[in-house]
Amino acid sequence: MNHLRFSVLGPVRAWIRTEEIRLGPPQQQAVLATLILAEGTPVSVPALADALWAGSAPATAVGTIRTHVYRLRQALEPACTSASSVIRSRGDSYSLATTVHNCDLKAFRSLTSKADRARREGCLRDVARHLHHALTLWQGEALQGLPGPRADAHRHVLEHLRLQAQTDRLAAELELGSTTAAAVDLQQLVARHPFDERLRTLLMLAHYRSGRQAAGLAVYDEAQRLLAQELGIDPGPELQEMHHRVLRADPTLLHSAQAPAASPTAHVQACAAISSTASRDRPARSAHRRNRLRCTGPAN
Repeated sequence: MNHLRFSVLGPVRAWIRTEEIRLGPPQQQAVLATLILAEGTPVSVPALADALWAGSAPATAVGTIRTHVYRLRQALEPACTSASSVIRSRGDSYSLATTVHNCDLKAFRSLTSKADRARREGCLRDVARHLHHALTLWQGEALQGLPGPRADAHRHVLEHLRLQAQTDRLAAELELGSTTAAAVDLQQLVARHPFDERLRTLLMLAHYRSGRQAAGLAVYDEAQRLLAQELGIDPGPELQEMHHRVLRADPTLLHSAQAPAASPTAHVQACAAISSTASRDRPARSAHRRNRLRCTGPAN
């Protein structure tokens, strides 16, 4: 059954060769998505029930789940008359056979891993190429329309991976000299993720390299005001450093991989350090933001 393929980077979908399969109602799709994301690891019926109902499963939960699995088997193996080779049973658990695990998420991870290797080797064009390809796999919000707390949790993780790939691609494009195009995309991402300081750091750099120093400084001013009002914190060190460098018109900020700099190696290392520090800082500051908003709510 290696002609089966699945998609979770958008609505949950499945194909047998080129023919798309009808997967049934959202709850049934959520069962399939849980098995896909488990990547061959058995998922127990109680775990599936928790994924769908979060501890509030009805008395009919076990029967409902078994019905969903039965119908998924019929859809994925319409001609099968024996034990399923796609959704396997073991005790009270189900798993998706690893031999059929052809999924867009797997392809996405493979491409982002290639981009990581290319970055370590200093091949920025390959970084941008692999990440561009990876992002074309997305067809909307991950697990679009699926109910349940487990789907929400997976969706949050997958969307974070998407944002990281988008940010890494734009960082590479910026270093390759695509300043104007990168600035447009960065502005859109900052509008959707206003607390993401790495995005703002890159947008400041894009504005500065485009000769818009004032616009770059305005990005910082907005971040400083937003962080103070909503979270009661100051911008992180990498955003503050970019602000200081733009403010004093640091000429080394104009250097990119397309233009020779006085010390190319040092410049690449500095860019990598900014990227690494921002990536490490992002989850902690995002968690701080979530905790503050949960306790106090956004400022009016």
